[in-house]
Amino acid sequence: MTKTDILAQLSGPFGTYRSILEAWAELQPDQPALRDGGGELSWAEMMDRVDRIAAQLQATGLEQGQSVAILGTSTIHYALVYLAAVLAGGVAAPLTTSASPLQLDGMAKDSGARHLFIDRAKLNELGDGFMPDFNRIVLDEELEDWMTDKGTKPASFEPTGDEPFNIIYSSGTTGIPKGIVHSHTMRWRQFAPTAASYLGGERTVRSLTSTPLYSNTTMVAFLSALLAGGTVTIMEKFDTVRWLEIAQRDRITTTMLVPVQYQRLMDEPSFDRFDLSSLQIKYCTSAPFSAELKAEVLERMPGALIEIYSMTEGGVVCLLYAHEHPDKLHTVGTPAPGSDVKVMGEDGRLLPPGEAGELVGRGPAMMSGYKNQPDKTSEAQWIDPDTGEWWMRMGDIGRVDEDGFVELVGRAKDMIISGGFNIYPIDLENELLREAGVVEAAVIGVPSNRWGETPVGFAVLDGVDPDDVLRAVNARLGKTQRLSALLAIDEMPRSHIGKLLKIELRERAGRLKLPS
Repeated sequence: MTKTDILAQLSGPFGTYRSILEAWAELQPDQPALRDGGGELSWAEMMDRVDRIAAQLQATGLEQGQSVAILGTSTIHYALVYLAAVLAGGVAAPLTTSASPLQLDGMAKDSGARHLFIDRAKLNELGDGFMPDFNRIVLDEELEDWMTDKGTKPASFEPTGDEPFNIIYSSGTTGIPKGIVHSHTMRWRQFAPTAASYLGGERTVRSLTSTPLYSNTTMVAFLSALLAGGTVTIMEKFDTVRWLEIAQRDRITTTMLVPVQYQRLMDEPSFDRFDLSSLQIKYCTSAPFSAELKAEVLERMPGALIEIYSMTEGGVVCLLYAHEHPDKLHTVGTPAPGSDVKVMGEDGRLLPPGEAGELVGRGPAMMSGYKNQPDKTSEAQWIDPDTGEWWMRMGDIGRVDEDGFVELVGRAKDMIISGGFNIYPIDLENELLREAGVVEAAVIGVPSNRWGETPVGFAVLDGVDPDDVLRAVNARLGKTQRLSALLAIDEMPRSHIGKLLKIELRERAGRLKLPS
């Protein structure tokens, strides 16, 4: 198969990851496919190991459609198991390393997995008695000996489009996270077009991943780059200087970073000493990306900057080509081809451009549902009464401007209703950030006997008094918006991919005696 043949397959409505990855391994066996801090594998070496792991999974009882749980730091070994699970006919089920033992046990059991691949550091943390009923393989110690002999091929598996590809477990919850099921069709529609666009260029794709492989965010830089026959360098843990060193050394062409990583790179004193001229495309997703930070990234980092707005569950996909629309940096862009978004009022009626309401969206890439939770799946959907089509509730409050660009106002669950008035935390957070000495800000609603809810702010401060900041900000706000308290905090609680965990701020507020 030639590069032209691969491009034709990637441009089609559906195809399989196995056919594309095997084609690249035959076409360029000696080119590097995967790198991490411990070494690299060529395309031929990668596919040989993926096949041997897949064959051993089948030999040790993996059934078609059954999950394979993976838990540990992002490495080549992790990536191999992820791919092997899918190519063996199973379902990759990466587990969040920051979850509690109870959550991990619940996720693994919910997934239906019987195999657990775990690295030594995580097993030491959890104890040898963790999940004793699983077929447990230590990634960094046992995988090489566990896989079948060199050259072994697994039994063939040709997936239909609706069969599950992976399960991604949601984060930011105190209970057992929901398992979001992605089909083979969804994963093809998400990444095959991106891979096809890469093949139109002259340079080989060299991608750098610095968010965990258990995160849906990372797949943009992982799966699409492999479908394009590129090289993926996997960072075990993000570090600004190390990221810059790798980007310069490997002549990285594409990467996915979350906003907090962009901020840390911009704040790195040695940033301007590194040669990043090979960068062609930089992506960002997963958390609010301020217009000011986008502008700084555009000014200081070469290549296109594309912000992706969607959910792990799917729904509308909005793309902001920030380098092409410097006047729209306060938005998340416009719906991608095939995607659509609507804005609904509290009474369910559709709102005109400029009015804020709940966003619902649909597109070609939608989840199959939540694993074992049909009721939760129904709650996440909105059925259009006119067409019967189901849309995803995006969980955000937003508005669409006259040019079709979507501006986010805040999370629907974070909206504060005080004295019957809707208060959007982002408006108050922006006011806090206008004050000198306010490094970061977050606003939540807390219960109030008088108002139902009242807004309370948290801020990372640099040399200023929180009471002075509170007085200055409240002087600019309307009576219904004023903060009842502002609490100084050393560091904002965030997930491993930089999402602000407001649930932790609510828990902290609940332990304090705050004005009501």
